[in-house]
Amino acid sequence: MATGGEWQALVLAAGLSTRFGGPKLLALWNGGVLIDGALRAAFAAPVRTVTVVTGGHAAGVTAAAQAFAERIGQSGRLALVHAADHGEGLSASLRAGIASLPEDTAGAFIFLADMPAIPPFVANALIDAMTPDHDAAAPTFEGRRGHPVLLGRALFEPIRHLTGDHGAGHLLRGLGERLALVPTCEVGILKDVDHPADL
Repeated sequence: MATGGEWQALVLAAGLSTRFGGPKLLALWNGGVLIDGALRAAFAAPVRTVTVVTGGHAAGVTAAAQAFAERIGQSGRLALVHAADHGEGLSASLRAGIASLPEDTAGAFIFLADMPAIPPFVANALIDAMTPDHDAAAPTFEGRRGHPVLLGRALFEPIRHLTGDHGAGHLLRGLGERLALVPTCEVGILKDVDHPADL
């Protein structure tokens, strides 16, 4: 199993927020803006760097991420990557994020920027579940798989070939027993924000 310094975190924040009707990651939430929730969980993880992948509304998302990292004294751990082809969908931001990681990365947490209620302890539980027999780990709530997902390096190459508005879901479904599922009592691993009413 890899040491904590070899883990990285990606926060996918490249969406256009079409269903929300505006830049939802900058919507007011819990005394800050929506993206703060995912950033808080990502920075709490035992990772070397938190990389925010931008696309739509890039300037505002970049400024929000930098402001959050500065507020918690973690600016040195923040990295920013722009997915130029973000209009293609989720696969573009995932490809850009994975391609940006250093060669010694053993695995990467995938946080979705519109999921603000991820409990911070989940990341450690996923690392604990990642044995040499597993290529990925994911939390579950009442049998439903949630986020973040921890992807081992073995999945980086298949991810580079993803296309369309899809993440790594079908890769995970094909892993069988090589996907470690970690039950939690936290419904926050399932909660995302698509519409203003979801706030």
